Amino acid sequence: MMRLMTRFLALFALVLVAACGKAPEPAPAQGGPALWQVQRGAFKGWLFGTIHVLPKGVAWDTPAIKEAMAGSDRLVLEAADLQDEQKTLGLFEKMGRSPGLPPLERRVPEEEKAPLLKAMSDGGTSSQLLSGYESWAAAMLLSAASQQDLGVSQSDGVEPVLIATFKKAKKPIGGLETVERQFGAFDTLPEAAQSRLLVQTIHEAKGMKALYDRILKAWLKGDMEAIAKEDQIGEQPDPMVEEAVLVQRNRDWVKAIEPMTGKPFIAVGAGHLTGRENLIDLLEAKGFTVTRVQ
Repeated sequence: MMRLMTRFLALFALVLVAACGKAPEPAPAQGGPALWQVQRGAFKGWLFGTIHVLPKGVAWDTPAIKEAMAGSDRLVLEAADLQDEQKTLGLFEKMGRSPGLPPLERRVPEEEKAPLLKAMSDGGTSSQLLSGYESWAAAMLLSAASQQDLGVSQSDGVEPVLIATFKKAKKPIGGLETVERQFGAFDTLPEAAQSRLLVQTIHEAKGMKALYDRILKAWLKGDMEAIAKEDQIGEQPDPMVEEAVLVQRNRDWVKAIEPMTGKPFIAVGAGHLTGRENLIDLLEAKGFTVTRVQ
């Protein structure tokens, strides 16, 4: 989809993006990133929409978020092992490389070859460096290279703060899936879909700073409607990629959440909380009560 590769504003970090879908409820007046309380039976937790990469000094942990963290009994991230950089890099190299691949410019339509070469040059990389990677992995690396001037990093993102807070409180930290599952969503795509993803990454590179600035502003206000509208601009989602990378993972996450009890603080990319078969709608369909609290 048009905004899909904006999930990778830092290497291997899934960043905020929204799929087309029904508009969520407007943000409460007090602002701050969106936070929900989720309840069903012995489960009374929280659901927090994150941005995985941020500029330095962004104040996002409002009193409501701090209160929810203090009242929870554990942290649940998309993938707890994503913070293990050595493991993540190892998996990416293992899953993202294959022998005997054609040059990257031969994997896109003729009219996209020149834009691809320009995007690589602008990002400080080359076909020689990227052609050893499968098309999905090359798209991630190209996206990351093209966004180096945004002044954001994963170390300044939400997850490191959450992890440090819960470690200090001696509360357990878990994940809804593994890094291998995250990469696997891309790795199992057929080459035609990977090629389309690569082309969409080329197209996104041009307006990346303006897009990120709009998303960050909306996220800080908790304006989920504005986030949802971002993906209605430009190209329509690629159904196969959207299904694998967003929808199916949301379905898997619901299966992971269903047996939980207690008071987990669940933090996932805000793009999973809006659009077709988003996590909130899927939880409500399973009998959870989801209430916006910020």
